[in-house]
Amino acid sequence: MNISRRFALLGVAGAAGAAGLISLSGTNVPPAGVPAIADTAPPVALRREKVNLVAPPHVHPHNQVANQPPAIKEFKLTVEEKKIVVDEDGTTMHAMTYNGSIPAPLMVVHEGDYIELTLVNPATNTMAHNIDFHAATGALGGAALTLINPGEQTVLRFKATRPGVFVYHCAPGGPMIPWHVVSGMSGVVMVLPRDGLKDAQGRPLHYDRIYYVGESDFYIPRDEKGKFKSYDSAGEAYTETEQAMRGLIPSHVVFNGKVGALTGKNAMTSHVGETVLIVHSQANRDTRPHLIGGHGDYVWESGKFSNPPETNLETWFVRGGSAGAALYTFRQPGVYAYVNHNLIEAALLGATAHFKVDGKWNDDLMTQVQAPTPIKTA
Repeated sequence: MNISRRFALLGVAGAAGAAGLISLSGTNVPPAGVPAIADTAPPVALRREKVNLVAPPHVHPHNQVANQPPAIKEFKLTVEEKKIVVDEDGTTMHAMTYNGSIPAPLMVVHEGDYIELTLVNPATNTMAHNIDFHAATGALGGAALTLINPGEQTVLRFKATRPGVFVYHCAPGGPMIPWHVVSGMSGVVMVLPRDGLKDAQGRPLHYDRIYYVGESDFYIPRDEKGKFKSYDSAGEAYTETEQAMRGLIPSHVVFNGKVGALTGKNAMTSHVGETVLIVHSQANRDTRPHLIGGHGDYVWESGKFSNPPETNLETWFVRGGSAGAALYTFRQPGVYAYVNHNLIEAALLGATAHFKVDGKWNDDLMTQVQAPTPIKTA
C-alpha cells in the first residue's frame, strides 16, 4: 500500500489558507492504493462488545486478563470544537476535542482484539478531522481512511497486534496536524497482553486503580502588553497561534486540559496498600513524570508491555508522540504531587497533579525526629 508523500505531508490542509478552515465537497476518496473498505471480509464470527468511554483521568471498566476469545470492541468518538478556559486567570482557547475532553478517552482492549471506531464530525463544527492510531498498522494509522467533513461520520476497524499504550491523535494534513494536536485532539489506546501485565520474570502484576494523565502544550498568543489574547473563532486564532507554535515555547503545559485540572478537589485518590497504574501521554513533546514522595515500582517507560518493566524509578521519560505506564503501590498517606520534572513547566506553566491517599502513617518508612525549633546557640 503506497501512500503519496503529498497526501502524508500536505493533505487537504495546503489550501486551507490563513484562517485554517477546511471545506471539502463530495465524498472523501483515499489516495491511490489505499482501500476505501477492508480488502477482506470482516471477522463476522467474532463476538462484538460495545464500550462506553469515560472522561479522563478515569478509564472505562475492563478485565486485566482476557477471559474470552478475541472480540470486536466498538467505540465511538464525537469531535467537539469548543472554547475552554485553561488557567485560573480565565485565559481561553478554541479547543478541538474527541468526546469533549482533553485528553480524549483512553480505550482498553487486549492483544488480538479488533478496535472498531465510529468517528463523528457534527455539522456544528467548522473543520475536517480524522484520527491516526499509533497502535494501528497501515494507512497513516487510519488517518488516510477517516478524514471527514462537518456533518459526516466514518467507521474504521483495525486489529490490536502489539501490547502497550499508544497515542492517537488528529492528523488532517500539513500545518493542521500540529494545530489540531496542540488544541487538544489526542488520547491513548491501551492494548493489554491477553494474560495480563507481567514483571521481568514473568510474574503477574495487578492494579487496583488506573488513571490516565494526558499532558498538553498550549500556544496561546499574547498582545503587545503581554496579555493572553482571546478570539471569536478558531479560524480567527489560527494565524497568530501558528506563529506562537513556530516559537516552540508553550504558554501552558498542563495535565488534562487545564491548570489545576487534577489538583485540590479534582485530585486523583487512592488508599495505602493500593496499586495504581498511571498512564501518561504527550502527543507532541518529551516529558518526565515524577511522583513526589513515591516511585515507579514498575515502569514501561516506552509504554510497550512486551518489554520488561524497569523497577524503582524516581523519574521516567515519555517521548513526544508516545505514552508510558507506571505501577506504584502507595505506602504512606498524604497528598502526593505528580509532576513533569521540568520544574519550570510544573510550577510555572501548570504541569502538576495531586494524588490524595488515605491510610495509616508508617513511622518506620519516615518520621520527624525533631520538629522545627530556633537554632541553638553555643
